[in-house]
Amino acid sequence: MSGPVLPPTPAPLKSIQHYLKIAAEHDQRDPVVSYWCRLYALQTGLKLSTKTTEETNFLMKLMDWLESTKKALHDNEAITNNVAAQAHLENWALKLFMYADKNDRNSNFEKSTIQSFYTAGLLYDVITTFGDLTEEAVQNRKYAKWKAAYIHNCLKNGETPVPGPMKQEGDDEGSVDNLASLDNDAEAEKPNIEPDQNSDESNENQAEEIDSAKEPEPAADAESDEVSDSGVPTPPAIEPNPYNPAPIPTNPGTEKPSSFENFNNLKTEGGVTLNLEQMTKAQKLIKWAGSALNYDDVPTTVMNLRKALHLLTTGQELP
Repeated sequence: MSGPVLPPTPAPLKSIQHYLKIAAEHDQRDPVVSYWCRLYALQTGLKLSTKTTEETNFLMKLMDWLESTKKALHDNEAITNNVAAQAHLENWALKLFMYADKNDRNSNFEKSTIQSFYTAGLLYDVITTFGDLTEEAVQNRKYAKWKAAYIHNCLKNGETPVPGPMKQEGDDEGSVDNLASLDNDAEAEKPNIEPDQNSDESNENQAEEIDSAKEPEPAADAESDEVSDSGVPTPPAIEPNPYNPAPIPTNPGTEKPSSFENFNNLKTEGGVTLNLEQMTKAQKLIKWAGSALNYDDVPTTVMNLRKALHLLTTGQELP
């Protein structure tokens, strides 16, 4: 799958470049990751946009690519079904996280370790597209972003990083909560490598330095404990961490979040039962209607709202 041909990123949208870069690196490896990273970039860009012609043109080209890609991959459940998509991204983020954590604990402080931590942290951002992260995922995201910044800064300053969670005096294993002195960031969810509207130039440059190293795919071989032939992560056996990493699913991709358990019981006013796929489709139509309205595209807004309303009231999709 090839990515969109986009003009230079407008300055107000600069922070979404990191998600677009992850998407580009996964165009051939994993189209699902590419699609959702660009969708997250679009949603973030719409919030950041000052609605100049340059920004509008950039975001419309990104939106066009998303629409055409969704049509082309209509038979891929991880594109059309939010539950399947969330499971897919969570599995990939966890695999990268475990790969980087094992390298870190083995004192393998290569650029691939930094980039894998960094990419995993940003993928957890993308997963918020589907709702709030679990407590374990929040901790993984915080730790991954901190570790990427910490190792990067150590190597940049000619220092040797401490493998694994940082140990503090009087602590047996240390805690992520005691690491504020390393990144000087009081807000744990935004370590100094995470770009946002208020990032200063030095922090943005640091993120770009980390971003410049392409994150490699963990090798799959007969002896590997990082990935199986099917691409499903089989994380290495490592000791428990104080940041409480997310539990590894025994059968990835099959468990449904509790918020979706009752979807099949929803009925329209006419008594038509709506399934999960129909509810997901209606949600997407409403989101696209909102995006179109942001650009004063009333016809597209009305069309998507009509489709969503028809689907929710009759259970049937309009062509």
